[in-house]
Amino acid sequence: MKKHVLGLAALLPLLALAADGMDIMQKGGANPSAPPCMTCHGADGKGMAASGFPRLAGLPEAYIAKQLADFKAGRRKNPVMQPIAEALSDEEVAAVARAYAGMPKVNVKAEPIERPEPGTGAWLALRGAWERNIPECVLCHGPNGVGVGSVFPPLAGQSALYIENQLNAWRGTPAIPATRKTKAVPAVPPTRANDPNGLMAHIAQSLTPAEVKAVAEYFAGLGETEEPFDASQHHRLR
Repeated sequence: MKKHVLGLAALLPLLALAADGMDIMQKGGANPSAPPCMTCHGADGKGMAASGFPRLAGLPEAYIAKQLADFKAGRRKNPVMQPIAEALSDEEVAAVARAYAGMPKVNVKAEPIERPEPGTGAWLALRGAWERNIPECVLCHGPNGVGVGSVFPPLAGQSALYIENQLNAWRGTPAIPATRKTKAVPAVPPTRANDPNGLMAHIAQSLTPAEVKAVAEYFAGLGETEEPFDASQHHRLR
């Protein structure tokens, strides 16, 4: 895994020279099946919280490139992103990753100093639930959820809906048996399998639905979503 990420990171600058990431973000890829990224991720790359589209601005270049590669390979399934990723060339993937990584990072609020209440989203994020072998989220994602390197992305600044959706993507949903008044609901398998050593799958599957929501809301609250729009990053929009 580490060798793959390092090799990809080394190639990104060379591949990005062959395509214009800003053009792809604003106009789409050479293949018409790849629409402008800003359609879903916003002109400023901050995403669309209400629709669950994530913030890409300021994420690590290698992380963005890897996620697009994982969509292509089916390690990460999504009906919107998979066909788009498949329509992008390697050069376009590298260019888009570099362009988004060059945008301003999210402003992150400081974690509360006071002791979190047991069982809350803050408790799980900062202390974990070691009796269930669930480590604290900040152990990998860094203080305040700022992210660590190109493997563990920032959580602060992503919407609660997006974080919840991703935890459920690793988690899947169990089958619900039929009752006298309702039909049986089949199990939904996980749609993400691109985490290091299956770590996120274990954590997500060990959390209850209520805990998933609580953790998502905690990290969403750490991101400052009212940052000023940086026009210098969007010279072609003026």
